Amino acid sequence: MSDKNPVFPLSLAALDRSAPKKSAANPYAIATPQTATRNAVQNAMSNPARDKYAAAPPLASKPHAAALARERELPPVPRPNALVSDAVRRTMVARVARQGVKDQLVLEALATVPRHVFVQEGLASQAYIDAALPIGHQQTISKPYIVARMIELMRGGASLRRVLEIGTGCGYQAAVLARVVQEVYSIERIKPLHELAKSNLRAMRVPNLRLHYGDGMLGLPQAAPFDGIILAAAGLQVPQALLDQLAIGGRLVAPVGAAFQHLQLTTRAGKAEWISETLESCHFVPLCPGVA
Repeated sequence: MSDKNPVFPLSLAALDRSAPKKSAANPYAIATPQTATRNAVQNAMSNPARDKYAAAPPLASKPHAAALARERELPPVPRPNALVSDAVRRTMVARVARQGVKDQLVLEALATVPRHVFVQEGLASQAYIDAALPIGHQQTISKPYIVARMIELMRGGASLRRVLEIGTGCGYQAAVLARVVQEVYSIERIKPLHELAKSNLRAMRVPNLRLHYGDGMLGLPQAAPFDGIILAAAGLQVPQALLDQLAIGGRLVAPVGAAFQHLQLTTRAGKAEWISETLESCHFVPLCPGVA
């Protein structure tokens, strides 16, 4: 596309390439559907022999006809969606940074993972706004800001080797975590969502991510201890089983509360000692036991 802007205003003739040129006989000629039809009739009357053959389309050769048939069978080429572009994702990351997330490793992970892949197709145009979106089964994908904020809190600027996520959902937060830590274990209690996450993540080929179907409130003792644990659902308190699976010095981030929820950061200070800190308000789906 040229960077030079045309001079405005343009004449109607300049916009319509089919417009007839002015002549001495007709200095004000302007093409319209009516004049085009009238001119075609006049041309046909002046040259009936030419019109006889113009009335029927030319016969196509067999190779040409086969090529046309093949073209009709090809699916239409999809147009790029400007609402899910890299530029839109970068804009989302810049907004999250303005909201207070400072961890560059987390911001870079957010800029890398395509969030629109993890939402329903009809909601893809909303993938990069700062909103939780439904993913089915009364569950949601968390806001980009809250995903980044919770991971930043859990990391605390440290390099983490092994992390546990409770509530895989559609798999988005797990994919972001996998860009930040060495090993990610994620548990989902709703079977269809567990399968959805596997489907969403399969094409991304994330080598350091393990998905599990089970009761997240029980954690994953066979893989414990964890340097960090993050919960994507809110309970009235953090299950003791999860606190026990946290490594000494490890950090757990969870939404806590019922109608009014807040983020809670818990650090394990010793074998039987945990220190909790209440942070900003939030809103999550409830933490439930068992599987579905």
